[in-house]
Amino acid sequence: MSLAFLKNLAFPKDKQQVQGGTCPTRHPPFDFETNRAEERQPPSPALAQKRSEGSWLSCESSVDLEAQKLPPQSSTSSLQKCKPESKRRFQFKPSPRMISDAIIGLSDGMTVPFALTAGLASLGDTRLVVLGGLAELIAGAISMGLGGLLGAKSEAESYNATVSQTKKMMETNEASVIVQEVLGRYRVPTPTIRDIFDSLKKNPEELLEFLMRFHHQMPEPEGSRPFVCAATIALGYFFGGFIPLLPYLCVKRNEVMIGLWWSISVMAVALFTFGWVKTGVVVGWRGGENIRQALKSAVQMLVIGGVAAGAAVGLVRAMNHG
Repeated sequence: MSLAFLKNLAFPKDKQQVQGGTCPTRHPPFDFETNRAEERQPPSPALAQKRSEGSWLSCESSVDLEAQKLPPQSSTSSLQKCKPESKRRFQFKPSPRMISDAIIGLSDGMTVPFALTAGLASLGDTRLVVLGGLAELIAGAISMGLGGLLGAKSEAESYNATVSQTKKMMETNEASVIVQEVLGRYRVPTPTIRDIFDSLKKNPEELLEFLMRFHHQMPEPEGSRPFVCAATIALGYFFGGFIPLLPYLCVKRNEVMIGLWWSISVMAVALFTFGWVKTGVVVGWRGGENIRQALKSAVQMLVIGGVAAGAAVGLVRAMNHG
């Protein structure tokens, strides 16, 4: 007992406890009796977890992840990247060729049948105007559709013939000369042109596509192009020509002049709107210059339709009186 008392006086135990992740300033002396008692009793799960997780980490410089907050912009951008992409709305945008075919069909359909019905109106019979207009619409739509079909097929045949000639040209040294001429317009260095040609020569399909697109300037036509062209032109012609017939269907048989004036009014609005829309689709709807171009096109369509209708009415009346 005296030895233990002297030992405690010489080496007092540190009563500081490790709390909240603080490190003890000094370690207490090793006590054999306490150590044996701890070995006999298994440590509790909470104490074991505290020893395994907090005892040695608390004595080292740890990094507080919660204290290191990301900037608002970076955190927002990272969250946006993690989020799935929002569903994009499906927007149908017609090709320029389809727009061109529709313009051809509508412009002819709104001009020729209107002039014909205006000329037939001078005969004084609404039934005759409607039957003559429908006959012209059907015949004109079929004719215009067949013209578009044959034109698109001729374009495809011309493309195939050019492809055959280009394949024969690729077997000679002429292909390298053409590639050099095409790239030389953009001031590409000669060594770079040689590297590009060597890379294209390894894949004949890519070389053929390059020559067709940049030398002949003939993109490959779509397989359904002839039928789409024919249907677009025919439907455009029919719907465009059916507009001036609508007023005649709403009046009596002997009120043909009333139908004529209504037809002129409707077609004036339709021609003006069509001229505005067809230019707005191509150049845009905003801006002073675009608005002036659309207005100019609308006036042109109105004048052309009016001149055609006036000429038709004058000729029919002249022939009828003669």
